[in-house]
Amino acid sequence: MRHRIAGRILSRDAGHRKALFRNLVRDLYLYGRITTTEAKARAIRADAEKLISKAKRGLAEGGNPVHAQRLVNAYLNDKTVSHKLFAEIAPRYTNRPGGYTRMVKIGKRLGDAADMAVLELVEGDAA
Repeated sequence: MRHRIAGRILSRDAGHRKALFRNLVRDLYLYGRITTTEAKARAIRADAEKLISKAKRGLAEGGNPVHAQRLVNAYLNDKTVSHKLFAEIAPRYTNRPGGYTRMVKIGKRLGDAADMAVLELVEGDAA
């Protein structure tokens, strides 16, 4: 029975899954959009949005930016992407309460008929 077991396994062991999620989230922040399978997009969507929320809280008036940046660095393992998250991405969503990503289904992949999707960051405030 699978009672109280959360998350998607994606036929990988824990280390491989963790690395996959980190790489996909990092690429989403680097390029603004990624094309991947629908299952992987659904799996990383929550992680990507939580990291943006952490960055927003760190940049808020009462927040601690050093602590927030360390938390984000611990997940991403890439300081340049972390800096981009704090300098460009998080300030874009200051007035948005959530829903920073959009998933658009694009059909089936030719090789194995896997459901594909594009995961992208939505446009933020013009400010």
